[in-house]
Amino acid sequence: MPDQPLYRRVLLKLSGEGLMGDQGFGLEPQAMDRIAQEVQTVCDMGVEVCLVIGGGNIFRGLSGVGAGLDRTSADHMGMLATVINALAVQSVLEKVGVQTRVLSAIPMSTVCEPYIRRRAIRHMEKGRVVIFAAGTGNPFFTTDTAAALRAAEMNCDALFKGTQVDGVYSADPKKDKNAERLEELTYRDVLTRDLKVMDASAISLARENKIPVLVFDIHAPGAFADVILGRGKSTIIREGD
Repeated sequence: MPDQPLYRRVLLKLSGEGLMGDQGFGLEPQAMDRIAQEVQTVCDMGVEVCLVIGGGNIFRGLSGVGAGLDRTSADHMGMLATVINALAVQSVLEKVGVQTRVLSAIPMSTVCEPYIRRRAIRHMEKGRVVIFAAGTGNPFFTTDTAAALRAAEMNCDALFKGTQVDGVYSADPKKDKNAERLEELTYRDVLTRDLKVMDASAISLARENKIPVLVFDIHAPGAFADVILGRGKSTIIREGD
């Protein structure tokens, strides 16, 4: 197994649910501390890291639509939820000594920096973790799509998706005991089999830019670093031979 990271610069996509631990809503300090330790370990290996975090632990745009809100307004509310999460994760990362900057696609200069591609790249070159907030800044796009977009813009070597399970399964393993764990997939497999990994636009964007997507369990201690080193348990999605 290699002792050196397989990737120089990566984007880590986290769901908002990953920050709420066993709670049904909001932020759990222990869950955020675990994630901060995972990111710190990878940064200490010399890997440049940026993050995109969802907002589902606070507000989901589609849920708002179901409650009668206009889709555009609901999506903007969801973007603001991702800013709350980004600021929270920035705080816990800096508490463990990791310099972090939050860049928002919706300008709000009193709390974070506006998203400027060259500025984000410069932050990463200086060893800072960059958290991209507010999705793409546009309604009708998910944070998965934002993650694929930012990974392409930052010239990332890979997109890591930290989930609640250790890879991609043929069905939901929590509901189907016969669900098969899949070690490797092509982008086409994900699209044609309608596997619920990331939405179709995110997978298509990763495919167009030849960015491999690695899906792993963010809650397993040391999993992020292990996958970076090629040792961990994950599913890799990339172009077929």
